[in-house]
Amino acid sequence: MATRVFLEVGQRRVFASAADWPGWTRSGKDENAAMEALAVAAPRYAAVPKAARIAFAPGEGFDVVERLPGDATTDFGAPSAIARAELKRLTKKDAGRLSALVSASWTVLDRMVEKAPASLRKGPRGGGRDRDAVVEHVLGAETAYARKLGLRLKQPAAGDAAAVREHRNAIVAGLRAGTRGVTDGSWPARYAARRIAWHAIDHAWEIEDRSE
Repeated sequence: MATRVFLEVGQRRVFASAADWPGWTRSGKDENAAMEALAVAAPRYAAVPKAARIAFAPGEGFDVVERLPGDATTDFGAPSAIARAELKRLTKKDAGRLSALVSASWTVLDRMVEKAPASLRKGPRGGGRDRDAVVEHVLGAETAYARKLGLRLKQPAAGDAAAVREHRNAIVAGLRAGTRGVTDGSWPARYAARRIAWHAIDHAWEIEDRSE
């Protein structure tokens, strides 16, 4: 079977997200470019389900199951549209699987951080955060994302492993609570898992690429 995909179409950027694999999301200037980037990323993404101990056997090709209108956030560089399928209430089995994949995305990020140099290669215009600043950015974003799960968390210090672990455990608990459905202003757990995992993996790969 083909891998189910959501396409989020903005004016200048398109995101392609594997509907059943949080974190497997790539973007491009148009639909074809986004789908090609998603296909190329499959072997790299395989480290996430491996860390979660979930079998990963992507199907032959892609099946676009929803096209979503993008917005300014899409064009800025983040997938922000919630698919209709993501409004479906989680079963306990679904919640466990999504939580495992989100946790695995953090495992992959941590591994990249551990082996990366403190100073990362700069971009063509001298831009780009160094390693520790990337970690701080991810933690800050996740603190904001947690509010969309109804959680008020204090951003942990990047060097405080126990605090980071507690922070992540709280987010996982928030995702699992998604079995109770969506309240006004909140993110459905399926979308939250996709956004959180994408952000962690995107920066893990950034660190890896800029360590070379």
